[in-house]
Amino acid sequence: MKTALQVGLKGQSETVVGKELLASEVGSGLVMVYSTAMMIAGMEGTAVASVQDALEEGQTTVGTRVDVAHLAATPCGMKVRFVTELAAISPNGKGLTFNVAAYDEAGLIGEGVHERVVVNKEKFESRTRDKARQA
Repeated sequence: MKTALQVGLKGQSETVVGKELLASEVGSGLVMVYSTAMMIAGMEGTAVASVQDALEEGQTTVGTRVDVAHLAATPCGMKVRFVTELAAISPNGKGLTFNVAAYDEAGLIGEGVHERVVVNKEKFESRTRDKARQA
């Protein structure tokens, strides 16, 4: 049975911080700790997955806004858990607002709000290809 797109829909995922996720490796800093950029990517990916089954065939979501605080550093090798909750749906049903959070084994490391928009995947990608040809 298909999931309904509704406020309160939750998502969760986990990762282990490997060397490839460190700020010093991804170019977002010089320190050997979990990158803010990679934490945000984990939050986004969890939000995407949490609603994908509720969308029509051919639809997906694209990120439009991120407002996140990275509150604590996480060392290489530690597990991180992402939690998302769909907090609001725009009146036209296309705008989605999520509360997002990330926790390592010691506690909360990041939290904030993430916005996405429902799009037709093929049309969206086609417009992007057209843009590349026009440049």
